[in-house]
Amino acid sequence: MKSITRRQREILDYIKGYIVAHKFPPTFREISGNFAISVKGAYDHIKALERKGFIRLNTHRSRTIEVLEDLEDDKTATAEVPILGNVAAGRPLFAEENRDGIIRLPREYIRGGKNFALNVRGDSMRDAGIHDGDIAVFVHQNVADNGDIVVAVVDEAVTLKRFFKEKNRVKLQAENPEFPPIYTQDVRILGKLTHLIRSYA
Repeated sequence: MKSITRRQREILDYIKGYIVAHKFPPTFREISGNFAISVKGAYDHIKALERKGFIRLNTHRSRTIEVLEDLEDDKTATAEVPILGNVAAGRPLFAEENRDGIIRLPREYIRGGKNFALNVRGDSMRDAGIHDGDIAVFVHQNVADNGDIVVAVVDEAVTLKRFFKEKNRVKLQAENPEFPPIYTQDVRILGKLTHLIRSYA
């Protein structure tokens, strides 16, 4: 196979993760939306991957991207996930969304969609096994089901809590009785927790 650019590797990783999560491949539009590029740009990258022998597709039908690499044999490979800053697991703490480094995860851990990580600060989620100093990994999404652990923006601050939708408001519940729940009608979900990374050094 020919060499692959960094962007093409990112798109190939996204396609593999999407197939693992959904059991079918993404569309060009879903790829373009995930990477904030035009549909034409996504198409050009896909065609380049096809020319280099990484995928096969039928452009006359939707969802026909076929990865030619063996997904099972590829589990030992890794993908980069950006660390975007800090997230409070206590009182909400503002986190600037700029890169604060990267972590590498096995590709099998990457969910279909954009993944990102945040450093946990505070102990309001300790009873859920989330502690100060952990690195929390999320799949980007703007909706959540009751009981999901999410990273959310409230009053321009980023916080990590368990999500519950009530009749006229949202409750963001801590997992530590010392911290009261946050009730709000104005919340923006950034992502759902998928993995935790902890160092015992």
